[in-house]
Amino acid sequence: MHTAIIKPQWGPLTIALMVLGFVLWWPIGLAILAYILWGEMFGGSAEKAQGFVNRSRSWAENCGPRANGFRHHGFRNSSGNAAFDDYRAEQLKRLEEERRRLDEEINAFHEYMRNLRMAKDREEFDRFMRDKNGNRPNYGGDQNNGTNV
Repeated sequence: MHTAIIKPQWGPLTIALMVLGFVLWWPIGLAILAYILWGEMFGGSAEKAQGFVNRSRSWAENCGPRANGFRHHGFRNSSGNAAFDDYRAEQLKRLEEERRRLDEEINAFHEYMRNLRMAKDREEFDRFMRDKNGNRPNYGGDQNNGTNV
């Protein structure tokens, strides 16, 4: 095991590096600050770092904000109260239907705006072509009127 050149502690060198890191690019300063605060947990050893990652993952699965059964798309376990579980399922179904309805309305609005832009573009293009044709005699018009005799 080797000793780190810059120890994770509040010292003049680490503070200067942190300030310089924030001046150069803020994520560098943030990384140095994290190293100062939590570098001792790792201790420069890959085994200690892996142990910290494993403990963090274990905490997130058992004690974290999603440990009470709430997951991204629903609930994993029942609360133990049948009336509440029914109410929760009904509300989640209602919210999902509302989300679908809003998605449909948003899509319809985007389609309406696209059609409106197309109509505006078509009108501008038609006006441009009329102006262009007005300045050029016999452009796209009757070919027999412009014949030489």
